[in-house]
Amino acid sequence: MKSSIKFPLLNVNQDCEEVEINMGTSVQKEVIKGGWRSSIYIIGVEVAERFAYFGTSGNLITYLTNVLGESTATAAKNVNVWAGVASLLPLLGAFIADSYLGRFNTILISSSIYITGLVMLTLSVSVVPLRFQKVLFFLSLYLVAIGEGGHKPCVQTFGADQFDEDKPEEKKAKSSFFNWWFFGICGGASAGMLIVFYVQDNVGWVIGFGIPSFAMGFALVLFLFGRRLYRHQVRMGSPVVQFVQVFVAACCKRHLCVSKDGYEVLCSEHGGVGMASKGRTRTDQFRFLDKATIIDEFDALSDTRNNWRVCSVTQVEEVKLLLGLVPIWLSCLMFAVIQAQGATFFTTQGSSMDTRMGHNFHVPPASLQVTTGLVALFTVPIYDRILVPTSRHFTGLDSGISMLQRIGIGMFVSISAMVVAGLVEARRIQIATKYGIIDHPDITVPMSIWWLLPQYVIVGVSDVFTVVGLQELFYDQMPDGMRSLGSAAYLSVFGVGSLMSSVVISVVQFLSLRAGDEWLGNNLNRAHLDYYYWLLAGLSGLWLCLYIVVSKRFLYKKINSDIPLIT
Repeated sequence: MKSSIKFPLLNVNQDCEEVEINMGTSVQKEVIKGGWRSSIYIIGVEVAERFAYFGTSGNLITYLTNVLGESTATAAKNVNVWAGVASLLPLLGAFIADSYLGRFNTILISSSIYITGLVMLTLSVSVVPLRFQKVLFFLSLYLVAIGEGGHKPCVQTFGADQFDEDKPEEKKAKSSFFNWWFFGICGGASAGMLIVFYVQDNVGWVIGFGIPSFAMGFALVLFLFGRRLYRHQVRMGSPVVQFVQVFVAACCKRHLCVSKDGYEVLCSEHGGVGMASKGRTRTDQFRFLDKATIIDEFDALSDTRNNWRVCSVTQVEEVKLLLGLVPIWLSCLMFAVIQAQGATFFTTQGSSMDTRMGHNFHVPPASLQVTTGLVALFTVPIYDRILVPTSRHFTGLDSGISMLQRIGIGMFVSISAMVVAGLVEARRIQIATKYGIIDHPDITVPMSIWWLLPQYVIVGVSDVFTVVGLQELFYDQMPDGMRSLGSAAYLSVFGVGSLMSSVVISVVQFLSLRAGDEWLGNNLNRAHLDYYYWLLAGLSGLWLCLYIVVSKRFLYKKINSDIPLIT
């Protein structure tokens, strides 16, 4: 039987493509959205990158202590410094992408740096003499951080760029994209922790670091494989310069008033005044900045537009978008503090409990972190295929619920995780007291480590709401030319939240010691980790109230064909 397959020439600007498949006399027609066709490659890239990143970073402290001979404190410090640098570099990488290189080129270059760092890391644990091993190891590690700094803020943004916001079907699909993007992140991270950690502990570090190198190489090949399908956003100049221009222009015109002095305003980027044909709708927030659009006598007589004296309404409104996101960013920090507990005190709890699974196998306490990702893997499809269509019926929103509502629900759920963690810890202390081992922290408390699963599960559910909501919000509400920076800003919530967690711990330690009842002492049986969890729940409740207030005042960006004059 003769068969033929016909594929049309790719047009990335089409809303959808028709693929005609002839099998003998039967013809099947399949409509594939252009956005999904290209974004599938990008999601695959992120899955491989998360596998490589968590496979490399999650067990670093074991290598530093067991192989390089560092003390636990020194090793922890080195890991924290490296993680901090890796969390800050995306801000620089996003700026370079938005201002100069573009997202595609930034991903390409940073991936190459990333792979180079991982290959050097593998060589440092294999063929390099011991006296040079430590220097090359850390050099390689920071090359990985540089690669991460360019890769992380751009890949997600580039994936979302594949959907055209001006087309209703693609706009709806973009909201679904963020759900499946998070699904891919959790899948890659979980696989990295389960597979690579086992190999590193039981096979060897050479293969243990070699596997992430291979995974990142696969990510780069996959990214290039889909290059003909990608949509590319046009760069709009340095976003930082445009941001500063609005404040400078507003200060220069601070004494002027349109309604009083009869001045016109610049609405069009091409120099038009009065009513703009298309642009952002003027809002009433941060009205001082509106003065940047006033055209005074000096501007009217000038042959060329001075961008430091007069800015368009659209440019001013984009600055307002950035300022409007700041309160949301601040009100989400306590959520990030809660997320930081999974790799610290949750693990400490588990270390004192019964880790047996069967007769011979013991569950590593740190491995329970995988639960959070696995829960998200199961929850995302339920959310995307059941909760969104159901809620869409009631709200009329393509995403089911708004981005801010989604974030708020996750924050509320995360508070319950702290309440449950406190109850489990109180029960653990009660059992330690019952068996008379409260002053013997080295003796295992006869309580199964699986009692910790509920708090990990609840944290995983909260991630599906708040983390994905933040990803979508900081993409959707950023100006078009600053979306990579938006992704980096979302990541910085969790970086600053981790630092904030350290501050909270220091304050709690100081105050509890002065009160003569140390909450976070080395003897966990005598400490009051349960009080600490409930304190975090209370602080998170206050932050949630703050979030509700600022979210009610938040204005989503709007595009309108007519922009009214300033009054």
